[in-house]
Amino acid sequence: MIHELAARAGVTSRTLRHYDRIGLVAPTRVGANGYRYYGPDAVVRLQRVLLMRRLGMGLSAIAQVLSEEVDQEQGLVDHVAELEAERDRIDRRIRSVRHTLEALRSGAEPHMDVMLDGFNDRFEDEVVARWGEKAFRAGHDWWHGKSLEEQRAWKQEVDDLVAAWVDTHRSGAGPVSERAQAMAARHVEWLSGIPGTPTAEGDRERSIAMVRGLGDLYVDDPAFTGTYDGPEGAAFVRDALHEYARTAM
Repeated sequence: MIHELAARAGVTSRTLRHYDRIGLVAPTRVGANGYRYYGPDAVVRLQRVLLMRRLGMGLSAIAQVLSEEVDQEQGLVDHVAELEAERDRIDRRIRSVRHTLEALRSGAEPHMDVMLDGFNDRFEDEVVARWGEKAFRAGHDWWHGKSLEEQRAWKQEVDDLVAAWVDTHRSGAGPVSERAQAMAARHVEWLSGIPGTPTAEGDRERSIAMVRGLGDLYVDDPAFTGTYDGPEGAAFVRDALHEYARTAM
């Protein structure tokens, strides 16, 4: 009956009557006494209306979606995907705020990129385009599952890796030298510690493509060019990685 359904759905009887009037959710049957009865199909439809309302859709847009839909089961699958995506966004924001709180409690100054994670991720589109949504999600969850101190330690490891590359380049060693190839092996081992990457998953062909692609990125992206001691240093890292991918992977 309408009062029982309204109570369970967290809406009012008036809302359900309104949904009936505009063709969103009709009762399964109306008794001779005027009571409205809702069967399983009607409840499923109400659930979908409420889900779309929670996602911010207006009633007219919801009506259009439902009227154009052919497969109700597929519609539910789509809803699950939307809700999971929303849950992931909320989880990211929770982690972001927790990191900010942790930084403030420890007396550290919270960094903007940590504070705003979950609200904007500048690398998402690029990672998804190159290696897929699964790789981005695995790496993202791994990174933001770390404490602030663990993140700092990992960033220090990256700084040490970059510094070692710069020292190797400045030493005059060539890209195919033993020292440069040892650096390339260290670089690939570092990549293997990042969940979601082909190297972490042991996918040889994609790992080779990834290592070569990163080498190219270090040269093509001005941000990395500066990181690796200018254009010559970036080209040195690229050539060493390409050689390692060709001969050792």
